[in-house]
Amino acid sequence: MKNSTKLMATAIAAVAILFGTQVKAQTTTSTDSSPWRLGIGVEGFAPTGKLHDISNIGIGGTARLQYGADKGLAYTLTSGYYNAFGKDVNAATSFGTIGSKSAALGIVPIKLGIKAYFADNIYFGAEAGAGFETNYAKNTKLILAPGVGYSNHSWDIGARYENFSGQSNNYGLVGVRIAYGFSL
Repeated sequence: MKNSTKLMATAIAAVAILFGTQVKAQTTTSTDSSPWRLGIGVEGFAPTGKLHDISNIGIGGTARLQYGADKGLAYTLTSGYYNAFGKDVNAATSFGTIGSKSAALGIVPIKLGIKAYFADNIYFGAEAGAGFETNYAKNTKLILAPGVGYSNHSWDIGARYENFSGQSNNYGLVGVRIAYGFSL
């Protein structure tokens, strides 16, 4: 568990340093006339509920297409891939404790959503969609995900809770997304 936490902290720090150095080299303009934007993001998350039984940590990558309907409202379409890494589990048997590793769980989310800005660059987001498990029983889950975030001309940083429900096996995650976006 300590190694996976260190790995996640290192990955987030590396992404922050990489993106932080690029931010200083870029200039922003307010002349974008297109309401369309595309953001490419890196995700880190902590599993909750039944997913926490098999995983302590996960990462992913997503692309988000965004349409600015109004100055304070945008519609989104998000998809990508999440991977919840399997964790070491111990099972008690009549012969003693047996250690093994849970299999990882992969999910392909497809979500529609809104971003409502309630202050300069700060928004409340809500998404709903489907999550397609890529292993185990290959179930399809209903996804509901409220969140908050900060975005500017190039960057979008958000935190959310994502709930997956269906087939009597419900779980969730608490996630953070760091994305670089550009006008189309």
